[in-house]
Amino acid sequence: MATFPAQAQSNINLAYEQQEGKTLKMSEDFDAAMMRRCIELARCALGKTAPNPLVGSAIAKNGIIVGEGFHPGAGQPHAEIFALRQAGEQALGATLYVNLEPCNHYGRTPPCSEALIAAGVAKVVVGMVDPNPLVAGGGIARLREAGIEVVVGVEEEACQKLNEAFVHRILYRRPFGILKYAMTLDGKIAASTGHSAWVTGEEARREVHGWRVACDAVIVGGSTVRLDNPRLTSHQVGSHNPLRVVMTRTLNLPKVSRLWETGDAPTLILTSQGSNPELREFLETKGVEVVDLSPLTPASAMAYLYDRSFLSVLWECGGTLAASAIADGSIQKVLAFIAPKIVGGASAPSPVGDLGLAKMTDAIDLERVTWRSVGVDCLFEGYLKLNC
Repeated sequence: MATFPAQAQSNINLAYEQQEGKTLKMSEDFDAAMMRRCIELARCALGKTAPNPLVGSAIAKNGIIVGEGFHPGAGQPHAEIFALRQAGEQALGATLYVNLEPCNHYGRTPPCSEALIAAGVAKVVVGMVDPNPLVAGGGIARLREAGIEVVVGVEEEACQKLNEAFVHRILYRRPFGILKYAMTLDGKIAASTGHSAWVTGEEARREVHGWRVACDAVIVGGSTVRLDNPRLTSHQVGSHNPLRVVMTRTLNLPKVSRLWETGDAPTLILTSQGSNPELREFLETKGVEVVDLSPLTPASAMAYLYDRSFLSVLWECGGTLAASAIADGSIQKVLAFIAPKIVGGASAPSPVGDLGLAKMTDAIDLERVTWRSVGVDCLFEGYLKLNC
């Protein structure tokens, strides 16, 4: 579980302590199943809620769902409100489930805690406490003050993972960085000629398309644009497409690229001041946004995207940029496909460039590591042990 600021952690501890010794009125299995339904509902808004979290809510009475909903995006009603609207009068005496603690403050919308009290719900089951200092146990405390039974921590690990980007943004004031790459069994992301289509199979590529739906931005370097001419879209009709970001100091990019087709998805170029004025003018006529950053580093790019209210950023870059992003703390999670292929070649590129580590004992360890098969490929998932 994440470590929260001192005051928020104190409130969170109190929220958990106050529920100790209470008897659940419904079975734990039912509560867990309902919380999984909340997570499923929350995922309906993947990629659309930044800077807000993904939240789903369901209301049950006598073991039957009478209302449910999810938060569709910033400035719109929260999940609990949609569930209450659908339940109507049946919310009275019912149990409301929600994967994230109901808010207790006025932001763009009124506090959900007051709406739950007004509706007369008897019990609220919360997946995880909100790390936002504006909430951080306050919503739970308000419900309990009103005499509503509150249970905290049902399916908490799954709820934490669903909103890991939101938690990271709140705690560290930066978007959550995910490094994605695909390599052969001998650790190559391309042949020595630079040819890289395709390292993995179709199933793995479909999985990547799904990750893009869930992310607010996807970042590549200039070399990726020149060599691969990627689309960087979700390839799914009607689904969210992330902002496509190119980091290039020189702006030495081709005039013909799928990324300049901004009708498919928006494109942003982060570059150095004064770089390639002619191409800059051309790109702006194509609807491509060009922004100067100084210094142009992964950390400055993430700071800029934080200011644009982004939650999660998918890095699909080459080894040099990946190494820089790891080194300056812009990457928190690694998603690596390993394909059952061998390409060889001393000069064939690897996923991560030089990190300046001379000994194996200096290697960066990953934690919470999992593996699973995706078609013929193997997907590795882990989290970097770095100070963010």
